[in-house]
Amino acid sequence: MLTGLRLENIALIEALQLSFSGGFTVLTGETGAGKSILLDALDALLGGAAGSGSGSGLRLLRQGAERGVIEASFSLTPPLQAWLEQQELEPEDGEILLSREWRLSEGRLGSRHRLNGVAVNRAQIQELRPLLLDLTVQGQTQQLARPGQQRRWLDRFAGEPLQRQLPEVAQAWRAWRQAAAALEQAQANWQQLQQERARQEQLLEDLETARLEDPLERERLQAEENRLAHGVRLQEGVMALIGRLVEGADEAPAVLDHLAACEAELAQMQQLDPSVAELAARCSDGLAQLQDLARDLDRYGACLESDPESLGQLQERIAQLKALERRHGKDLAELIHWRDDLREQLAPGGAEASLEALQAAEVAARAGRDRANAALTAARRTAASALEQQLMEALRPMGLANVRFAVAIASATPGEEGADAVQFLFSANPGQALAPLAEVASGGEMSRFLLALKTCLAAADPHVTLLFDEIDTGVSGRVSGAMAELLRRLAAKRQVFCVTHQPLLAAAADHHFRVAKQVVKGITHTRVSQLRDTQARQAELAELAGGDVGQAQSYAASLLEAHSS
Repeated sequence: MLTGLRLENIALIEALQLSFSGGFTVLTGETGAGKSILLDALDALLGGAAGSGSGSGLRLLRQGAERGVIEASFSLTPPLQAWLEQQELEPEDGEILLSREWRLSEGRLGSRHRLNGVAVNRAQIQELRPLLLDLTVQGQTQQLARPGQQRRWLDRFAGEPLQRQLPEVAQAWRAWRQAAAALEQAQANWQQLQQERARQEQLLEDLETARLEDPLERERLQAEENRLAHGVRLQEGVMALIGRLVEGADEAPAVLDHLAACEAELAQMQQLDPSVAELAARCSDGLAQLQDLARDLDRYGACLESDPESLGQLQERIAQLKALERRHGKDLAELIHWRDDLREQLAPGGAEASLEALQAAEVAARAGRDRANAALTAARRTAASALEQQLMEALRPMGLANVRFAVAIASATPGEEGADAVQFLFSANPGQALAPLAEVASGGEMSRFLLALKTCLAAADPHVTLLFDEIDTGVSGRVSGAMAELLRRLAAKRQVFCVTHQPLLAAAADHHFRVAKQVVKGITHTRVSQLRDTQARQAELAELAGGDVGQAQSYAASLLEAHSS
């Protein structure tokens, strides 16, 4: 339920704060007074067209103002509580406070949304809107013509059982689409493979001949090539090192002889001074390590060889690998992976088996999609029959005794929302064939249809506030009385707002607000006041009925008396 609304610098309103209660609320006033401003403000607050885009936002902002605010409070409902938990947001004292602020800076208008003081984005507002408000305007033919809108209305009317089917249908469609895409790609690859099979076979033969196994083979071979190519120089280095370590060089004793002499000297010193023990141990460790080094160098030298034939074979293999990489623009690892793919594709039955498996998967996924769609279609047909009956029962008292209404469900291309095209067919007069509602309904008939439709949908959305903007335009007094009665029954279970010019409808309301224009110092302002006593309401109803004359006053008094009894 909408419990409060605050506006600051919006349209003709400088500052306004209103509180609302449950039941049926009407807003009346002379033409141009700004009755629809409040509904436009709520629409803009919840991401509607009135507040979107710089042009619309500037028209919404009060002339001369650089900042505007719309703020509304709503009582908490179970669906709203669930959404807040999903978004990890907290309510405040059993309600939420939603605001939108516009600021004009250097000719550019920007806005931001907040929920209980926390910034929220436009996508979150779009999710939140259907949990709070349902706005209906007279002659809503554009909404009727919106793709899928009539199907969505039917699904809403069907309620929770059908709503539970929709995710399953969407999942089945996505699974089929994925399987179909995989099959389509495989078929394209298969056709391309057949066209290029000879070239692919030759390519595979070349790669097989190259005996590619190790992705790091070229790096390993190049290291071996370096060792073989520099074998003589490496052997010379080993001999020089062993000479200095073991045999001595340049008429100097060997390093090991020096260290052995150092070890013996330190051993004698240790006998004279035990503190030298640590130095003697370090010298012994160094001598042992150098002896190990000399033995390892000897073994390394024994392994070195200068083999021109082996070197030539290595260089030939390295050149082959380099040529393959350069020719195909791939490194060795990629070439091995490519060869493995070609083996699988060109193997007898390889690609065919893969294609057959994908075809079977697509058939199974399509069958699952069609089963889900068939179940959804059956549920929609059942809901359509009930909607037809309820809508005609709601329409007949509103001056449409001969109305006929049908929900046509035709097959459509399968998608995430099933495989049904839904169209509302309508006929208001005997002898007139059923035709698409948006094409044949007059403005008054469309008003009554939308009111009847929203009444039928009310059971599916029991927590949503309904707003009707001049829904009674173009209808007679008798019909507006029937509409008023329908709105009263609707408001018995939910909160309903209606902007109206009809005294019959205004008299039926539980709460009455009057919207008026006032010029102060040459500036036009819109004022909104709640008519709390019978006398004020009677005066406003008389004004709606044609003026403050005795007959209009008597008529207004009779209307109020009829609804108070």
